[in-house]
Amino acid sequence: MTSIVIPAHNEAQVIGRLLDSLLADSSEEETDIVVVCNGCTDDTAQVAAARGARVRVVEIPVPSKHAALRAGDEHARGFPRLYVDADVVIASADVRALAEPLNNSPGVLATAPERRLPLAACAWRVRAYYQVWQRLPAVREGLFGRGVIAVSEAGHARIAALPPLMADDLAASLAFAPGERLVVGSAGVVVHPPRTWSDLIKRRIRAAVSTAQVESRQRQGEAPEASARTSTADLRAILGKEPRLFAAVVVFVAAAVVARRKAAKAIQAQDFGTWLRDESSRQG
Repeated sequence: MTSIVIPAHNEAQVIGRLLDSLLADSSEEETDIVVVCNGCTDDTAQVAAARGARVRVVEIPVPSKHAALRAGDEHARGFPRLYVDADVVIASADVRALAEPLNNSPGVLATAPERRLPLAACAWRVRAYYQVWQRLPAVREGLFGRGVIAVSEAGHARIAALPPLMADDLAASLAFAPGERLVVGSAGVVVHPPRTWSDLIKRRIRAAVSTAQVESRQRQGEAPEASARTSTADLRAILGKEPRLFAAVVVFVAAAVVARRKAAKAIQAQDFGTWLRDESSRQG
């Protein structure tokens, strides 16, 4: 049985579309779905529970993704195990595709799907940013930024030992060597991007702060020694292949500079608990 753990903090607006997609074309014997509502002040739990007995709802009072993931582990029944963000959409066929190499390919401990980013409703600068972001080597090859990570039982043991981190998906991706992790081309997930520039900057500030936290833990020997930072060489390589993306690269660099400046105060204060959430990606 494949277990699916979904941490959810005030996700009543979007969690229904994810659960409907997971429940379609799958059986109770095939998937075990646990929604962990953490510190919710909306009706996320009621929306999830309305999907029926196949969705088990756990409620905890603390608004903490890390605590929600651990609570989900306590209630999950099987492996492979998927950790799925409540605001993405993935289908049961994609879950099967992610589980297959974990069950049948020795050495593969973690898998993730290809991203599908619906950008049509986004502002032009947001579209430009993601044109570059999606081409970065670390973004193409890493398991982070997809809203879904699947692990075998051995892979689970690896990430369960990680400390609480804002960038839990980045830390989980870095915990596996390239030969131990796999982006499964036959599996896809819809990741809804921010629609506005201000919401994109919120995401990038969060990414800058959480990356700094991961690197701080690396220096203390508490996180895997690897990096997913973008280098100028990465950007030059993109322009070398596609010179038409020059304007998009300028937008990408501008977003990075603005986000790092705004993140500096939080990093200096070691504030790794403030979660800047964009709401535009949750619009219907």
